[in-house]
Amino acid sequence: MAGGQPFSIENLRQVHAFCKKNGIRVILDATRMVENAYFNKIREKGYQDKSIAEILREICSLSDGCTMSGKKDLLVNIGGFLALQEHEREVFEEARNMVVIYEGLHTYGGLAGRDMEAMSRGIEEAVNLDHIRARVGQIEYVGEKLLSIGVPIVQPIGGHAIFLDAKQFLPQLKQIEFPAQTLAAELYLDSGIRAMERGIVSAGRNKQTGDHYYPKLELVRLTFPRRVYTQAHCDVTAESVEAVYETRKAVKGLKLVYEPKYLRFFQARFERLR
Repeated sequence: MAGGQPFSIENLRQVHAFCKKNGIRVILDATRMVENAYFNKIREKGYQDKSIAEILREICSLSDGCTMSGKKDLLVNIGGFLALQEHEREVFEEARNMVVIYEGLHTYGGLAGRDMEAMSRGIEEAVNLDHIRARVGQIEYVGEKLLSIGVPIVQPIGGHAIFLDAKQFLPQLKQIEFPAQTLAAELYLDSGIRAMERGIVSAGRNKQTGDHYYPKLELVRLTFPRRVYTQAHCDVTAESVEAVYETRKAVKGLKLVYEPKYLRFFQARFERLR
């Protein structure tokens, strides 16, 4: 998936053919690939009768390898993996040697055995059609609820998250007043919902000039954890967004009061403008 939007398998097939012809390695970011396979199944011609596992196998066949965060589709609390095709054996061996340096020997370092067992079970459960259909259904439910009351969100609704358009939500704020960060803070104050800013804070600064980057979009990502939220949680989320939306004209922006050297979207601190 690119930017949260699913790719078609036909498009991937063309990319793979081009890269193979030109000696370019294709490595997939497979973190959201189960969701992508679900959208392929319901949207792409010729895949309606295929299982999620069959679609995933075809996607993987059109790459040289993939990286995977187990904390996403695979339902575990930690870890991930790098997988490579047999023809990339040399790269695999090099990567395995690096694991020894940074994690420990692959037979005992890094992840605990229980975490690897949980991940293997997660691989089986993640491709269950009922599971992924219910998961995407939760997102669609909240997204449609927000659209019905006029809340500006990115469309089409995604498979793991809803993106609020903070520029439209809080049009009175200048971008230097951090509208997406402000909206995330307002949601947290209203109901304890922890959202993620994807705007000027995440964009960072130009290393040469020190100026902020000003991205076109100011988004707040509402990412829904798997197998955690009930219907009531979904309703509370929508109701909190609605409550902030109703009082949006009174919302003031933020100023940056602490900025770390790295990852400021995780560690920076802000104060309300008066």
